Amino acid sequence: MNNLQTHIEEYLKYCEIQKRLDAKTLKAYKIDLAQFMREINTENFIDITPSMLENFIANLHTQYKPKTVKRKIASIKALFHYFEYRDLIEKNPFNKLQIKFRESIKLPKIIPLNYIEAILSTIYDYKGSAKTKFQQRNALRDAAVIELLFATGMRISELCYLGINDINLDNGTILIFGKGSKERMLQIGNVEVINILKEYHSDFLRECENCGYFFANQSGNQLSDQTVRRMINKYTELASVNLHITPHMFRHTFATSLLDADVDIRYIQEMLGHSSINITEIYTHVATAKQKDILSAKHPRNMFNV
Repeated sequence: MNNLQTHIEEYLKYCEIQKRLDAKTLKAYKIDLAQFMREINTENFIDITPSMLENFIANLHTQYKPKTVKRKIASIKALFHYFEYRDLIEKNPFNKLQIKFRESIKLPKIIPLNYIEAILSTIYDYKGSAKTKFQQRNALRDAAVIELLFATGMRISELCYLGINDINLDNGTILIFGKGSKERMLQIGNVEVINILKEYHSDFLRECENCGYFFANQSGNQLSDQTVRRMINKYTELASVNLHITPHMFRHTFATSLLDADVDIRYIQEMLGHSSINITEIYTHVATAKQKDILSAKHPRNMFNV
């Protein structure tokens, strides 16, 4: 049976059960493949030709930015690789295509370090002056969350899904399950961060055991990424920081700060859990952009009077 919809449904089950892709990746695949099914004008996947794919891709370029087009093409390519793997097609129509297009480099947004210091100081002040036990406990948890985001550069999804036993606070190690269920081990290098995590863990142990996750709310449920976003917005405003800060910006700042400190980019790649060094190299563009400011202010030629 060559019905495209049937095989796409089987492919998505394969991605979920055997490849164990995360929920966000699966959702993107479903959206991209549903669009492909609507626009390809055939229900029989063996009838799909390179010219049909070219027309589909050309239409994508009229609707989306290059980064989105690239993602959608990758979703369709992965489907046809699956067809090859299952011996459902003799020839992959993508093999006849040369898809190349340049997309502008979007530099990652980072947080000035004095802003992070101001936000952390605000959280600890709020914790110390809390009028109720409820407020004090929330501030304790919030401090642990923000400290860990900046200390490790972990993704917001990785933080929210951190298991109660994934952190060893005695030796400061964290086992992180990243994209595609890839594991990596991270070390917390700051004693103050470990101490606030220990204080949080002791105070929230009952709630954490109730949900099975390291970060929980006071109702004993897993902490959501929306809660973390609201938390960051709250303390950014209280600290009078005039910048919209997202959880991912802590990850960018973590990586850029290490690069500025001359840490080898391959170590940064491992710590971030990037599958390719090419992804990590985006941070070298940030460092390069900073060079102009450094040289404008620090180069001795600026002192010459000629």
